[in-house]
Amino acid sequence: MPLFYAVATATVKALLASLTRWEVKGRENVPRNGPLIVVSNHLSMVDPPLLSASVPRRIFFMAKEELFSSRGGAFIRWLGAFPVRRGTPDRRAIRQAMQVLERGQTLGMFPEGRRSLNHQMNEAEFGVAMIALRSGVSILPTGICGSENVKWPGFIWRRPRITVTIGQPFSLPRNEGKLTREQLIQATSLIMGHIAEVLPPGYRGIWECRVQGSGVHGWGGEEP
Repeated sequence: MPLFYAVATATVKALLASLTRWEVKGRENVPRNGPLIVVSNHLSMVDPPLLSASVPRRIFFMAKEELFSSRGGAFIRWLGAFPVRRGTPDRRAIRQAMQVLERGQTLGMFPEGRRSLNHQMNEAEFGVAMIALRSGVSILPTGICGSENVKWPGFIWRRPRITVTIGQPFSLPRNEGKLTREQLIQATSLIMGHIAEVLPPGYRGIWECRVQGSGVHGWGGEEP
């Protein structure tokens, strides 16, 4: 693990431990080796470093391209993130994501593509589903609760509770042919359902139905 990433992650861990009531559940579910896609709901700008501190693997995040032209752009690149254009298929970003997985590394993605303003899960983009179906690698569903309360400077005195829950990894069947819209919709729904499953009901939003008896487990609602 590069020194900068190790130091940055250690610093984030120290800040989380001292300024918040941070808890990680399910670390034992993280595969030790092999390519992996970490997917999560998205509540706050602190979510990427929060996941890096919580998941015991180096994560290469897809991040909106606007961040790389900001003051913190260099810092984001040093952490291994790479830009993606939102709202349109970004072939370059998809190639970079596939290269991360081909190297046996860990890709971090927020399927919704943006922070939730109501703290509940909303509609998701097709990017994660596309990469998951093309690669066939393991997907690690992760749920974040409480990071929406990290607001400077008041959170320092409140020490908000932040919980990161890591679920069981799963995978989608690899598909090297042309993907249909129906396949992408089905795969996205399955991925979001797995994330919703590790979140409290109040955070699940429109994906609550994927947990309440509508077949979260398995491709197409069937047991793998």
